[in-house]
Amino acid sequence: MSPTTPFEDDIAEQPGALRAFAQSTTPTDLAALLGGRYDRIVLSGMGSSHFAALPTWRQLVAAGLPAWWVDTGQLLDSPHLITPATLAIITSQSGASGEVAALIDRDRRTQTSTLISVTNDPSSPLGRGGDALLRLHSGDEATVSTKSYLNSLAAHQRIVQLLTGVPGQDPWHTAKVLEALSPAAVLAEIATTFATTPDARMVFVGFGDHAATALYAGLITKEASKIPAEGYIGGQFRHGPLELAGPGLTAVLFSGGGSDPARPSLQQLGTDLLRSGSTVLAVGDLGLSGAHEISTPSPGLLDQLAHGAVVAQHLTVELARARNITPGSFLFGSKITSAL
Repeated sequence: MSPTTPFEDDIAEQPGALRAFAQSTTPTDLAALLGGRYDRIVLSGMGSSHFAALPTWRQLVAAGLPAWWVDTGQLLDSPHLITPATLAIITSQSGASGEVAALIDRDRRTQTSTLISVTNDPSSPLGRGGDALLRLHSGDEATVSTKSYLNSLAAHQRIVQLLTGVPGQDPWHTAKVLEALSPAAVLAEIATTFATTPDARMVFVGFGDHAATALYAGLITKEASKIPAEGYIGGQFRHGPLELAGPGLTAVLFSGGGSDPARPSLQQLGTDLLRSGSTVLAVGDLGLSGAHEISTPSPGLLDQLAHGAVVAQHLTVELARARNITPGSFLFGSKITSAL
């Protein structure tokens, strides 16, 4: 058996990282600021840090709160979105991304908003620059985002609870769910077929909260296995990208199981893709004849989002190995993207 890579080690350490976050206490200044009144709430970040806030945005809007989900690059281009009465919640696992550092510098010079920092590094520009800090406690991470992404999901669940009063799922339970999982054999089969198929393409699709998983999967597949895969939010895929369908396309559909209101739409999309000759992997219980399927282990939202992310992580490992690439190794980028 070949030794594991740092990326795979990080994947294996995710249950422990979730427990570390679960054991952390909520700072009193954070709770006080989240209990204040604001004219808007702006959720921002870059890459997977930004994707982790998508379910938060959906839950805040559903609770009747005026919330925006805007990546930090767009915030730099649209400074008037942040007002003196804005609560800005910025997530950056490193706390040092170029766009985030630039926004912190501008915001702290003008004091235009109340800023909540969500980061793993309290000494980073984001960690030092906020009015309150929610630390991820995800530990060191060698390469592509794994532990920090799952802990960002858990951190945002805590933020939602403080803003809305609706309790979230216990990260301890999610850690137990992940420990009981093992990589599905079908992932190696899909990866081997993909690596030997001419004109192979890969897409990830998720509706609702599971759109975050689709976007995350598309990102880490590019990073960890050097495949130009894309993630799509729900019906976006039918508006043009559907022309990618047919033999050679592998589509991964993320679902919340039988209670997912988007289940009929995903089932129809999966059926249409299968008819086109595409390969379909349903992560969730879609009941698609002819598709590969990995069942959702729990009805809890954090469990489902974490499970989908871990499936995507294991798929990138198998894809990289099938292409004789070290999983998770960077060729041109780095762990922290500091350039604007």
